[in-house]
Amino acid sequence: MDPVDILKVIGTAVLPISELRGAIPLAIGTYQFSWYYAYLFGVIGNLLPVPFILLLFNTVIPQLSRIGFLDRIMKWYFAWTKSRSKLIERYGWLGLMIFVAIPLPVTGAWTGSILAALLGLKFRYAFPAIAVGVLLAGVIVTCATALGWAVAGVFTA
Repeated sequence: MDPVDILKVIGTAVLPISELRGAIPLAIGTYQFSWYYAYLFGVIGNLLPVPFILLLFNTVIPQLSRIGFLDRIMKWYFAWTKSRSKLIERYGWLGLMIFVAIPLPVTGAWTGSILAALLGLKFRYAFPAIAVGVLLAGVIVTCATALGWAVAGVFTA
C-alpha cells in the first residue's frame, strides 16, 4: 500500500459528498486494498471532520453568513437539512445513528453532524451516535463493494 493512496482514500472519505460511499470502493477497486484496510481508512477519513463540525459549526457559520451568496446557499441547505430531522427528533440518539448509517446520498457523517448542530445536540450525545452510524455504514459499503467485485469476477471469468 502506497502512503499516497492511503491519503487519497482518507481524503475521499473526508469529502462531504463521497464520504464512505466513494472511499471504500476507491480503495478496493482502484488501489486494491484489502477490505479491512479499505474499511479502516474509510472510517478514519469519514470521522475526521465530525468533531470540527460539531464543535465549531455555531462559531463559523455566523461568520460565513456575512458573505451574501454564501448566506443564501447556507440558508437553503440548512432548511433542507433540517427538513430531514424527523427521524432524529422522533428517535433521538438511535435516529441520528440510523440516519448516518444509511449509505445513501445526503445521509452520512457530514449531514448528520450538521443536523446535530442545527438541532443543538451536545457533542457527548451526537458524536457517539455519528461514530456508530459511520461504523455501520462502513460495514454496509464494504460488504456491498466486496460482494460486487466478487460477483463481477465470477461473471468476467
